[in-house]
Amino acid sequence: MKQRPFVIALSGGIASGKSALGERLIAHGLPLFDADIASREAVEPGQPALTAIVERFGPEMLQADGRLDRRALRLRVFGEGADPSDRRDLETIVHPAVRRRLKQQVSECKGPAAVLAIPLLVEAWDDYSWVDRVLMVDVPVSVQVSRLTRRDGVDESAARRMLAAQSSREQRLALADDVVTNDGPLEALDRAARRLAAFYRELALATA
Repeated sequence: MKQRPFVIALSGGIASGKSALGERLIAHGLPLFDADIASREAVEPGQPALTAIVERFGPEMLQADGRLDRRALRLRVFGEGADPSDRRDLETIVHPAVRRRLKQQVSECKGPAAVLAIPLLVEAWDDYSWVDRVLMVDVPVSVQVSRLTRRDGVDESAARRMLAAQSSREQRLALADDVVTNDGPLEALDRAARRLAAFYRELALATA
C-alpha cells in the first residue's frame, strides 16, 4: 500500500499573501491542493453537497442552468438578519465534502510532499490535525489593513471588521511549525519558498 505524502498545511490571515507563497511553492516543485477550489468543486451540478444545499435552503439557490447561485446563497447565509443556524448548516454540508476531496487529492499525489492551502485552518483545526506540518504566512495587522483597503477598496474600519471575523494573529502563530513573514519584497518570499520546498522534501524523505 502506497504511503501518503508528507502533508504541509499552508494558511494565514486575510491579505497575508497565502496565494503568493503557494504559487512559489508550486514553482519550486511542491504540488498544492486548494480548499477554496475544492469547495467550488464540491457544489458542482451532480455533487451530493449541491443536492443537500437545495434540500436545506430551497430550489431558489439554483440558477436556471442548474448551477449554484452563489450570490443568492451568500445573501441567505451571510446577509443582514441571517439566521446563524443557516451558516452552521451550510458548513456541515460543504466542509466534509472539501475534506474528502483534499484527502483524495493527497492520496493520489505521487510526490513525497504535498501542500494543502486552507484559509481557515485555525477554525477547522480539529478536522485537519492529521496534517504533518503547519506553515503560516504572517504580516503585522497594520499591513493587512493597508492591503485590504487597497485591494478591496474598503475603509479602515471595514478592514478591521474583516480581520476580527477571523482567528487572531496569535492563534495562527501558536499553531504554526514554520512562519514566513511576508512584509518585504517578493524576492524575499521567493527565497523563503525555495528554502521551504527543499526543507519539506528532506523532511518527507526522513519520515518516509
